[in-house]
Amino acid sequence: MLNQKRIRDYGVAIGSLEPGPLNAITDVAGVAVGHATLSDGNIQTGVTAILPHPGNVFKEKLVASSHVINGFGKTMGTVQLEELGTLETPILLTNTLSIASAADTLIDYMLEKNPEIGVTTGTVNPVVGECNDMFLNDIRAKSVKAEHVLQALESASSEFKEGAVGAGRGMLCYSLKGGIGSASRRMEMDDGTYTMGVLVLSNFGMLSDLRINGQAVGQKLKEKILQEEEEKDKGSVMVIVSTDLPVSDRQLNRILKRAVAGLSRTGSIIAHGSGEIVIGFSTSARIPHQKPAGRLSMPRLHEEELDLAFRAVGEAAEEAVLNSLVTAEAVVGRGGNERPAFKDLIEKYSIALQ
Repeated sequence: MLNQKRIRDYGVAIGSLEPGPLNAITDVAGVAVGHATLSDGNIQTGVTAILPHPGNVFKEKLVASSHVINGFGKTMGTVQLEELGTLETPILLTNTLSIASAADTLIDYMLEKNPEIGVTTGTVNPVVGECNDMFLNDIRAKSVKAEHVLQALESASSEFKEGAVGAGRGMLCYSLKGGIGSASRRMEMDDGTYTMGVLVLSNFGMLSDLRINGQAVGQKLKEKILQEEEEKDKGSVMVIVSTDLPVSDRQLNRILKRAVAGLSRTGSIIAHGSGEIVIGFSTSARIPHQKPAGRLSMPRLHEEELDLAFRAVGEAAEEAVLNSLVTAEAVVGRGGNERPAFKDLIEKYSIALQ
């Protein structure tokens, strides 16, 4: 995607299901992703926006849910999302101390598009996720401003960069450079083909734990590049899931829980200080903000069909994490802190990934 070398280009195929054309969250029709990247000395951060459909998300909400794997995080908007089971704004990702700035701008963005908010109808529930990029970024500077959030929202497209871009600019993964990664899976069912898409903001893990298709790649790298004691896992990961499966918010929540399988297969132990939050939505139906004259009628899968979705989300989450690693370049940031790029190390040390 956008001429970046991804994990499949190294001969690594994750799982048994086929990816979509882009192998990205945007293989779900209508989903778009945009970035704003800040890279200037001590400032290494940004914003990533996920637009769930091209229409007005406040007026045409989507079935949605969230799942907390480990709650060491500062995500905004998930309480109402869980209570009502609907998403009514784009989803923003940024650094921990820029949550407020991102949310404030997202609120203004929605107010401009919906003048009735706070006048003739209720308020709006902005959904914002975060990870802590303080190792490479001067997080106290709170450099993410309104113009950066708007840039991410307005530049959203079906094709987008991965790695050290947007919210992923200052993130680490398995002690290497991490960031934004994505993948998708096609699901063949009796009534047609559906898609599961995943985007991750990766900022977790210890190098020695990293595994690729079951291979202890991280341990091999650790023996070559780490001379001192390895640092503990203090990071986080945001997992955004999109699908066109017709599911209820309860069924979607069951799917989101299985994203942990993909994280675990890359080596994550879900550490104490690592916040793992999953947010997902289905584009299969749009729920009107205003109460219609008749009853809502929404199709949904039978529970017996969910196993394929469980497999798909796990595989896509696993591959998304690996894509976030292999597409990221090395970054030097705050105070000269740096993290190497996985792609440079595997080439330098001739590490086999298969």
